[in-house]
Amino acid sequence: MDFELIPIQFNKILQSQSYTVFILGTQDKQFAIYTSPHVGQNIQMHLADQTKPRPYTHDLINAIFGGLDIKLLQVVITDVQDTLYFARLFVEQTLDDRRKILEIDARPSDCLTLALENDIPIYCTKEVFDRTIGVEE
Repeated sequence: MDFELIPIQFNKILQSQSYTVFILGTQDKQFAIYTSPHVGQNIQMHLADQTKPRPYTHDLINAIFGGLDIKLLQVVITDVQDTLYFARLFVEQTLDDRRKILEIDARPSDCLTLALENDIPIYCTKEVFDRTIGVEE
């Protein structure tokens, strides 16, 4: 990927019965990504360190990655079309002394959940960051 990347942070995660919104950005600019309410419920359980009654999809992904010795590296928000965001998850696996980096197309909500659960960095391409509509605090 040959883009200028801007490191971004979670600012807030807000939830209603109809949606979850991630407020992300830098000190200078914040933007919102909306997703389904179950994503927020999963994240709230993670942040509250609550035991889940059954594994969620992100738990399955984390277990598979752990079992295959795959390390999550970073999330990059790569595009925005209208209000629909696109993201990539970068992972690393070493097999037979060969290091492989995989770039996986995924929904931003899945990437952001995995980033939060695994404490990996989140980036946004400068082009996308410049096109985002800022939100007020």
